[in-house]
Amino acid sequence: MTDRKDELAENLAKVEERIAAACAAAGRPREEVTLIVVTKTYPASDVRILSELGVRHLAENRDQDAAPKAAECSDLPLTWHFVGQLQTNKVRSVVGYADIVQSVDRPKLVTVLSKEAVRAGRELGCLIQVALDAGDGARGERGGVAPGGIEELADLVARAPGLRLDGLMTVAPLAGEYAGRQQAAFERLMVLSTGLRRAHPAATMVSAGMSADLEQAVAAGATHVRVGTAVLGVRLGLG
Repeated sequence: MTDRKDELAENLAKVEERIAAACAAAGRPREEVTLIVVTKTYPASDVRILSELGVRHLAENRDQDAAPKAAECSDLPLTWHFVGQLQTNKVRSVVGYADIVQSVDRPKLVTVLSKEAVRAGRELGCLIQVALDAGDGARGERGGVAPGGIEELADLVARAPGLRLDGLMTVAPLAGEYAGRQQAAFERLMVLSTGLRRAHPAATMVSAGMSADLEQAVAAGATHVRVGTAVLGVRLGLG
C-alpha cells in the first residue's frame, strides 16, 4: 500500500506540474482548472489513497464498476462524475451516487435523469456532451449531440426538475474535421460554451482534455480536465 501511495503521489505531482505549466502558458490562474481523476478499472483502495492525497473529484464510465466503488467510499469527501455513455436502465443506480453526469446527449436521457433525481430527492449536475464528429441530428461515435442540438437539449435540462445545467463536455474526436486537432476541437467547444452561456449564464463548466491532451484543453479554456492513465498508470483491462 505504501508503494502504491508513493506511486500515485508521484504521478499526481507530475500531472499537477503539467496543469500548472499549462495555466501559466495560457495566462490563467491555476485555480481555474479542476482535476478530475478517472478511476475506471481501478479498485476502491486506489480511491482511498487518492482521497488521502487531496483528490476530491473522481470519474467513472461504467455503472456496474462505479456503483459498488462509490458505495465502498461513501464516507469520503468526494464528488463523483459519470462520464460514460449512459443507458436509461442504469440511470436510477447512477443517480444514487453521481453528483454530475457529463454525458447527457439525448432528450429521453434528460427525462429519465429528472424523474430519478426527483425520486431520490437530489439535484444532479448535467453537462451536455458535444460530439464534434457528428452531423446535424446525429450522435457521435462515442456519444454526444451534434453542436446544432445543444440549445434544445440545454433548455430541456434547465427546465427539468431535479437537474442543474452546468455546462458542456467533449472528447477529442477520432474522425471528422477535428481528428488529430485537439486544440482546434477544444477551441470550438469554448465557442459553443460562450453561446450556451448567453442563454444560461450559470452553465460555466467546460470539461475537456485527458492525459494526452490536457495542455491543449487548458490553453483553450477548459475548466475541468479528466485524467486517468497519467495518474493511475496504464490500465490492464479495456474498461
